[in-house]
Amino acid sequence: MAEGKVIIETVTSDVLRGNALGDPFTRRVPIYLPPGYENGDTRYPTAYVLTGFTGRGTMLLNDSAWDENVPQRMDRLIAEGLVRPMILVMPDCFTRVGGSQYLNSTATGRYEDHVIQELVPFVDSKYRTIPDRNHRAVLGKSSGGYGSVILAMRHPETFGLMASHSGDMYFELCYKPDLVPTLRGLKKYGGLDSFWERFPTIHPKDHDFNSTLNIIAMAAAYSPNPQAPHGFDLPVDLETGELRDDVWARWLEWDPVYLVDKHLDALKSLRLIYIDAGLRDEFNLQYGARIFCQRLQERGISFIHEEFDDGHMNVQYRYDVSLKAISDALAKA
Repeated sequence: MAEGKVIIETVTSDVLRGNALGDPFTRRVPIYLPPGYENGDTRYPTAYVLTGFTGRGTMLLNDSAWDENVPQRMDRLIAEGLVRPMILVMPDCFTRVGGSQYLNSTATGRYEDHVIQELVPFVDSKYRTIPDRNHRAVLGKSSGGYGSVILAMRHPETFGLMASHSGDMYFELCYKPDLVPTLRGLKKYGGLDSFWERFPTIHPKDHDFNSTLNIIAMAAAYSPNPQAPHGFDLPVDLETGELRDDVWARWLEWDPVYLVDKHLDALKSLRLIYIDAGLRDEFNLQYGARIFCQRLQERGISFIHEEFDDGHMNVQYRYDVSLKAISDALAKA
């Protein structure tokens, strides 16, 4: 089986320079080049693969005992004739708090701008891409699925195809359940200030820890506040547990199920909308996917909706489905 080639590009970002968390503004970005790329002058479509929370692009290269990494999967799919050759770009939008949701935020940095204004032009200028939105896809899992939906809705001039695996949607069910473990966690770890200073070294990282970090990271993405002690507002009162309605309303402004009408023209213009989730997703994301797709259907927007008999973890096999859907849609371009 012919193998593609992976190049690790070092990208220095102007828009991430000076970010509030002090995170690096130089990022390592894997680029997968399909078999045959180096032996001709063919131009290829491009897919940007976004990792989930606590992930970065290089993690998609990891070996697995019983599964394929992304380049191995692409090699096989191309060899089997299921997917046309394409270039894959694997961005690094990791932050100190675990992720950026691929948004611009004063609390984390300008990660939306980093992808749209820096990475896409960089790749198009250096590699033989087909540099138009009809040949450029964005896909990912979990927070990467969320990022794919958001970037495609907000930047249809850049991405004409989108695929989301278990993407964050319907925040009432996917985030609210983490609020109580967050209250427990912050109490256990000595409060927000203490947790903020020492969370990378806290062990064991149990369910309360994971919920606490997740809510903090989402607050940094959805409810930044430069005047707040750590640059963001939490959506819950840490003493009483009461929901802070004004902050929660700011979160909902970023919930894809409430953004369909705002980005209706963009969604109608996409050549592919692929949405999936597991029937037993631990974050209840199957319900958000159903709501999102129902709203698309009511507005006459075409989409593919899949549900799998699994949960949220270890679902890389679903990339076989989304990459084929992207390839099939590209064939119609």
